[in-house]
Amino acid sequence: MKVLVTGGSSLLGGATARALAARGDEVTLLQRRPAGLPLREVLGDLGDREAVAVAAAGQEAIVHLAARVGIVGSRAAFEAVNVGGTTNVLEAARAAGVGRVVHVSTPSVAHAGIPLIGAPAGSAEPATARGHYARTKALAEQLALVPRDDLDVVAIRPHLVWGPGDTQLIGRIVERARTGRLALIDDGAALLDTTYLDNAVDSLLAALDRASEPEVRGRAFVVSNGQPRTVAELVSRICDAAGVARPRRRVPLPVAWGGGAAAERVWARLERDDDPPMTSFLAEQLATAHWFDQRETRRALRWTPAVDLAEGFDRLRTWFDTPEQPSPS
Repeated sequence: MKVLVTGGSSLLGGATARALAARGDEVTLLQRRPAGLPLREVLGDLGDREAVAVAAAGQEAIVHLAARVGIVGSRAAFEAVNVGGTTNVLEAARAAGVGRVVHVSTPSVAHAGIPLIGAPAGSAEPATARGHYARTKALAEQLALVPRDDLDVVAIRPHLVWGPGDTQLIGRIVERARTGRLALIDDGAALLDTTYLDNAVDSLLAALDRASEPEVRGRAFVVSNGQPRTVAELVSRICDAAGVARPRRRVPLPVAWGGGAAAERVWARLERDDDPPMTSFLAEQLATAHWFDQRETRRALRWTPAVDLAEGFDRLRTWFDTPEQPSPS
């Protein structure tokens, strides 16, 4: 197929674009800066309707990954990219006669702060989602899944994607461990699902191939390895793979939550655009179980993870042990 990938400069976007090209699809990338891949690129912002239209012209499918992520920023800033940008992508897809769209969402669109234990995907709920990112992604997912006769759309919610080269989850944990600032909230006993990068990519390709099937079209699926582990175990295994010390400090949840809320206020006052080291949302996430029933996802997409956690951490260790590979930070 001719496939447009938005957000190709991200870890998951780049890996998805490479996987599509490797299997013979003709890939176009739309992002704000060059992705450094040997593929056709259209440089532009999701808010630029003309750039989105140019990128969508002649395409048969779109994998929409681009989004504003993080904690810092106004509701309007998140809404402009996550809601307005998704609207532009959908409108361009219909105008260009694109047949199918995989909308990459997040499990946080259905997370209201209570534990999720073996949970189904659930519906996107902007009113109860936590933070500007999750609320605007919930709105975007609702827009994407509006039934349309001329466009097949499926929403995929990968949960905590990680792997070699990850500068978010992996990079931040390792950087804090190296500088002695890594701590667990409470005892780190909350169970979390994660998704190894290759598995997330495979799930997006499976969704793309099956987006027109009745049991997939118009639905949202959470994707994960289906191997929930405690925060303490996940953090320890990441530290072991990177060759850095495991965390020894423990911070009570009320202290972490209060410190995160204070940091958010300071960041807002200073108008900083980077995320603070702790936020109230992050503290809550790290202390609350969230793992998901994967049976329906695997049945409908006819997909199963190819890389289990043990192999994923072995690959991560090998990546860190390779001298020419820079450590994520």
